[in-house]
Amino acid sequence: EEEEEEEDAKSPQEQMDALLLRCFLHALKSTVRKSELPLLTSSFLRNHMFPCCPSGKQIDIKKSSYKKLSRFLQCMEQQRGFVQVKELSRGVESIVDVNWKHPELRSFSVPEDGVSGDSLAPESCADARPYQPPEITALYSVSTRLQPLFADANLRKGAALSATEVRTILTDYVKRNELVDERNKNYVTVDPALCDCLLDRAEYQEVARLQWDDLFSRCLDRMQHCHQLLFPGQEPILKKGHPEPIDISVASRGSNKKVTLIKNLELYGLDPHTVASALQRRVQASSAINPLPGAKDRVQVQIQGNQVTHVGKLLLDEFRIPRKHIQGLEKAQKPGKKK
Repeated sequence: EEEEEEEDAKSPQEQMDALLLRCFLHALKSTVRKSELPLLTSSFLRNHMFPCCPSGKQIDIKKSSYKKLSRFLQCMEQQRGFVQVKELSRGVESIVDVNWKHPELRSFSVPEDGVSGDSLAPESCADARPYQPPEITALYSVSTRLQPLFADANLRKGAALSATEVRTILTDYVKRNELVDERNKNYVTVDPALCDCLLDRAEYQEVARLQWDDLFSRCLDRMQHCHQLLFPGQEPILKKGHPEPIDISVASRGSNKKVTLIKNLELYGLDPHTVASALQRRVQASSAINPLPGAKDRVQVQIQGNQVTHVGKLLLDEFRIPRKHIQGLEKAQKPGKKK
């Protein structure tokens, strides 16, 4: 009763902070295994903290003083010393170490109805939040050469825009400077800024006007490709270039035995250990997590046999990863062939 009175005396924000810490300690003490490290922070929240939440309560980080998972874990690392968190690939954080000897962790008492590491099955637990794939948006970054065209929109080098936003800003620039060809409105007159930004040197004296579509395509071609990853409940992550696909390949391991290798799972917020366990149950074959050659602190999943078909079904149907972000599905075993 005293505990309930103390709880009622706290503000809703303080109550959420206390709930987060309780579920954090509960998860570390009873469900996280050393063999799972490094563990994606998103997987830690979804597969470990959520199932440790007491009945009748719900974790909502936005209602806490931390607002974001990254800030909560930063506090648990830097101020409390429970864990070590690293960004193993850009924008994707993982728990790489746990201070199992921390006095507060050792003295934490797991509730009697708590979840144990032996009984927890993250992907099937009713309280665990199902994985949701990130929303991936192709964007274009303003380059030094194109800055004059975006200056009026108060956009500097490195600003990321969608193709629609680029089209809108260019259209505003053309209309504001009265560059629409009066004789044929399908064309735009090339002023000095458009000339410097969009024409090659050989075209300076030859091209006096451009069609609208040519104007837009030239601008996009001269911008730097980037993309945004938006995971549910997290801040958007901006990365340069095109998104790396999840790569599936088949390799030979002595005596012509085949193994299936899967990499880049972490980039999509997928925990390699969770994927390996799910595949192992589906195909009844041994699996392993191995370091990814040439990539520091990155791993790949290895499973015995040519399992491309099963990997594809898992990624497409269960995790709902768009097909365009998966590479290697064509390597599936042809019907009638032995593994």
